[in-house]
Amino acid sequence: MGKNKGGKRLSKRAVTEALQGLFMACPNETYSLKQIFRQLKLVTHPAKMLAIDTLDEMCWDDYLSKVGEGQYRMNTKGQVQEGTFIRKANGKNTFLPDDGGTPIFVSERNSMFALNGDRVRVAMMARRQNHIKEAMVTDILSHKTDQAVGKLKVEKDFAFLITEGNIFVHDILIPKKKLKGGKDGEKAVVRITQWPSKESKNIVGEVIDVLGKEGDNNVEMHAILAQYGLPYKYPKAVEDAAKKIEPGITEEEIARREDFRDVFTCTIDPKDAKDFDDALSIREISHLASRLWEVGVHIADVSHYVKENSIIDKEAQKRATSVYLVDRTIPMLPERLCNFICSLRPDEEKLCYSVIFVLDEDANIKKYHIAHTVIKSDRRYAYEEVQQILETGKGDYAKQLKMLDKMAKALRERRFKNGAVKFDREELHFDIDEDGHPTRAYFKKSNDATQLIEEFMLLANRTVAESIGAVKKTKADGQKVKAKTFVYRVHDQPDPQKLESLRQVVAPFGYKLKTSGTKGAISRSLNALMDEAAGSNEQKLIETVALRAMMKAKYSTHNIGHYGLAFDYYTHFTSPIRRYPDTMVHRLLTRYQDGGRSANQEHFEELCEHSSEMEQTAQNAERDSIKYKMVEFMGDKVGECFDGHISGIQSYGIYVEIDENHCEGLVPMHDLRGDYYEFDEAHYCLIGRRHHSKYQLGDPIRIKVARANLEKRQLDFTLADDE
Repeated sequence: MGKNKGGKRLSKRAVTEALQGLFMACPNETYSLKQIFRQLKLVTHPAKMLAIDTLDEMCWDDYLSKVGEGQYRMNTKGQVQEGTFIRKANGKNTFLPDDGGTPIFVSERNSMFALNGDRVRVAMMARRQNHIKEAMVTDILSHKTDQAVGKLKVEKDFAFLITEGNIFVHDILIPKKKLKGGKDGEKAVVRITQWPSKESKNIVGEVIDVLGKEGDNNVEMHAILAQYGLPYKYPKAVEDAAKKIEPGITEEEIARREDFRDVFTCTIDPKDAKDFDDALSIREISHLASRLWEVGVHIADVSHYVKENSIIDKEAQKRATSVYLVDRTIPMLPERLCNFICSLRPDEEKLCYSVIFVLDEDANIKKYHIAHTVIKSDRRYAYEEVQQILETGKGDYAKQLKMLDKMAKALRERRFKNGAVKFDREELHFDIDEDGHPTRAYFKKSNDATQLIEEFMLLANRTVAESIGAVKKTKADGQKVKAKTFVYRVHDQPDPQKLESLRQVVAPFGYKLKTSGTKGAISRSLNALMDEAAGSNEQKLIETVALRAMMKAKYSTHNIGHYGLAFDYYTHFTSPIRRYPDTMVHRLLTRYQDGGRSANQEHFEELCEHSSEMEQTAQNAERDSIKYKMVEFMGDKVGECFDGHISGIQSYGIYVEIDENHCEGLVPMHDLRGDYYEFDEAHYCLIGRRHHSKYQLGDPIRIKVARANLEKRQLDFTLADDE
């Protein structure tokens, strides 16, 4: 179709028709520019430029979709879509399609008063020249929540609730007789009884719980939980059911199990832990030529006590996880179960579900089996004690701990050799006084003691997943064997576009990154990049952008392997006291060990989705509680100056993390003096229009604490005068 250089110029209409013909012939095909030029025989530069302009216009008109840099396909999606409404305080609301496509802008006037997280149906609006794509909400299919948390404002004739984060278009009106004794300025949980409609734009509600005075530590923590729809009280009926559980272990039960009561066994946990999920046992076993060790990973046998569909099980299933706020744990199970009956406390006989390995000193597995056991822990260690024993070689059972450490190091080294990704995530922790007030902020770093436990838990989780998932491919008659339904912990490969963006970010600093090839090759290249950048100014920038390229791990019955750990099969088996998926895994294992048929996949997939969702919600609440404590901790440091580094860049300012205590605050754009700054999203920096001065992620910076607003959980910084 393309003409030679001296030939007649192509018309736009001809190019448009040719492109339409190409895409209509294969509506599900994705074409690169190179393929399009080849198919349409476009050889001259003007012809190619005309095709690129036409392709962009066809994308603009939603005839085509751009799926990557220079990649196009036909937009087969209809003009009406369903998905989730995301409300933003700045009015830039968006619609998130169910298929995970690009978010689409929804202006306030076209939102039908939808609230954050609501499921909605939208219609695409006709595209206006030089305007972004917009959608209009036509139906609200379901509201995400019918309750809200906020501060009561009680006037003479009426009352209303002021919510945090502007998730509602208006404040919620509360009839005076529905206040439940709530007073002006108190925090309360409100149930919405009337949603906005064409007749009335008001949201009306009734108080279901008065939390108490704003600023009180308990009140604020309960408010964070209520805001995410998480429970802050344990139902009495469930507590009562737990009281009826018999903690004693009968002789018949012991006879049914493998007995490890005489083998050295210990638990290693944080010093303030009460729920001991896991224990390790170790003993040397005689073997002809080499020394072999039997190592048991023993996990609290929660499913022995919590029967499926019992009142305790239903509550645990709903919660799906324990929630760890800065100063408290909101347990998944009643306290009697998680801290007493199931917890592997020292010198007490306990029922476990265990993976028993026979290993050599380099942690090569000679054989393993999975069994119900009974144990008696000899010692409860805190991580700090074990670390000291490993460093000095002196202390209780030092020989056994040193051997476990040697094996853990071998397992770890092998894991990274196989392509596991090295991300040592540091977690912000606070020391809290008896009033809940933070007295110190610090990062918890991993050490040999924490890594020892981590490696054996990873080994047990992987082994359990392989025992069910890695089935022999064919039967004797040549038929394929399908693995039985199981719960996996899966982690997808990084987003290729985000990896490419990371490559572009690191290139100016002289680093290289592989973005194509095998999974292992990419992760090894990522690890090499992290090692190379360690200690440099750009380390923070590279770590942040690399983390953003990573997918989130989740639960699923469809196994795709775990990219970050470089395991083909992985599950969660080791924490049933605090995670519901582990209890599901225990039940499925028991069922299959007893010769049971494959469980209903659809049912377990639903439970997996719910568990993944609740895990995310719990993490958000945890983050909010850290934010609150961060602001509280910095409250008496207003006016002080600190050294920090830029931890986030947005169009409205820069986030700075203080080096000394890791608290993070915002320097708003209007406080960046001396220039007008533009946000370069691709390179994570702000660039001055006149003087070209630059603020980049990871840069060192000195700030002064300007404001600590507890109500909004916001820390504001300004640049220190010497910046």
